[in-house]
Amino acid sequence: MKLGLLPQIILAIILGVGIGSISPEWLVKGFATFNGIFGNFIGFVIPFIIIGFIAPGIGQLGKGAGKLLGITTGLAYISTIFAGLLAFAASLSILPKFITGNQLVKTDNPEEFLLKPYFEIGMPPVMEVMSALLFSFIIGIGLASIKGNTLQNAFEDFQKIVEKLIKTAIIPLLPFHIFGIFANMTYGGQVQSILSVFAKVFVLIIVLHITMLLIQYCTSGLLTKNNPIKLLKIMSPAYFTALGTQSSAATIPVTLGQVKKTGVQSKIADFSVPLLATVHLSGSTITLVCCAMGVLFMNGTTPSFEMMIPFILMLGVTMVAAPGVPGGAVMAAIGLLKTMLGFDPTMVSLMIALYLAQDSLGTATNVTGDGALTMLVNKFSTKKPQKIKESQLAG
Repeated sequence: MKLGLLPQIILAIILGVGIGSISPEWLVKGFATFNGIFGNFIGFVIPFIIIGFIAPGIGQLGKGAGKLLGITTGLAYISTIFAGLLAFAASLSILPKFITGNQLVKTDNPEEFLLKPYFEIGMPPVMEVMSALLFSFIIGIGLASIKGNTLQNAFEDFQKIVEKLIKTAIIPLLPFHIFGIFANMTYGGQVQSILSVFAKVFVLIIVLHITMLLIQYCTSGLLTKNNPIKLLKIMSPAYFTALGTQSSAATIPVTLGQVKKTGVQSKIADFSVPLLATVHLSGSTITLVCCAMGVLFMNGTTPSFEMMIPFILMLGVTMVAAPGVPGGAVMAAIGLLKTMLGFDPTMVSLMIALYLAQDSLGTATNVTGDGALTMLVNKFSTKKPQKIKESQLAG
C-alpha cells in the first residue's frame, strides 16, 4: 500500500516510539548508524540544494516585466517577513509556558540519552553553507543582468537534478531517518517530552496560519472593497488542492483559475500567480520559525530577536523555488538552521520531523495567500475596479 509523505512520517514516529521502547541496545545502535550516514549525506548535499534553488530562482526573477515584477516580489517578501515576525512573537510569548519542564536532557555525555552509531562515514561538503549562499547570490544576480540564456538554462537543469535527488533519494528515506531518531530518543527516555512539544507547536502553527490568511484577505478585501469571507470562499479550492499535492507549483492551475474569479485581470493573474508560487512562502515561514523556536526551547536556548530576525530575513530569499518540491522549504532552510541558529544533527532531524508533519498545511496557506497578494498586485498596477461578480462567486 502506497502512503503519502505525511502518513509515512506519522507511522515512522509511532513505530519509532513503539520499537524503541522494546528494542535491545544493539538494534537501536543499528538505527543510529543509518541516521549518522544519512545525516552526513544531507549535510553533503545542502550546498547543492542552496545553489540549485537560489541561483536559477533569482535569475528567473530578473527576466520579468519591470514594474509588475517589482510589485509582486515586493509584496511577497513583505508578506513572508511579516509572517515570520508574527510567528516569532507568538512563539516567544506562548511556547515557553508549555515547553518548560519538557527540555531535552542536557549532559556532557550524550551517550546517556542518545546511542552513538557503530561507525561513521565522513562526507564533507564541497563548500561551506555561507559560501554556497554567496555563490548563489552572485550567480543569480549575474544571470538576471545578462541577456544570454545559456548559463541560466544550465542552472535550471542543475535545479532539476537537485529536485530529482530530493524526490527520489532524500524524501523517501526521511521516514526511516525519523523512525531511527525517535527509536533512539525513546530508548534514552526523551520521547515523551518531544511528543508533548510537537502537539503544542502543531496547534500554534495552525492558529497562526488561519490568522495570517485572515490578515491577508482583510487587507486585500479592504483595498479592493470586497468581502474577505467571499474572497476566501472563492480561493478555498486552491487551499484544499494544495493540501493534497503538498506543492505550490503543482497547485498553480487551480490557484490561477480561482484568482481570476475574484476580478483580477487575466494578464496580471497569469504573471503573478506562477511567480508567487515560487517566492511567496508565508505559511512555510510561520512553520519554520515556530518549529525552530520549539526545538531551541527544547534544547534549553531562549531565542532572541537579534538571533531570529536575520534568520527570518534570510528565509525569504533562500526558499526561492523551493515550493516546487514537497518538503523543499525545510531542505533549503537546513543551511540557515546550522549556521545562524547553531542546530546540531539531532536538532535538524527534529526540525525536519516537525516541519514535514504539517507541510501540506503550510503549502495550502502559501497558495491561498497568493490569491490575496495577486489582488493587491492588480490594485496597485492598474486603475481598473476589482469587484466580484455574483456569477463568479456562484461558479
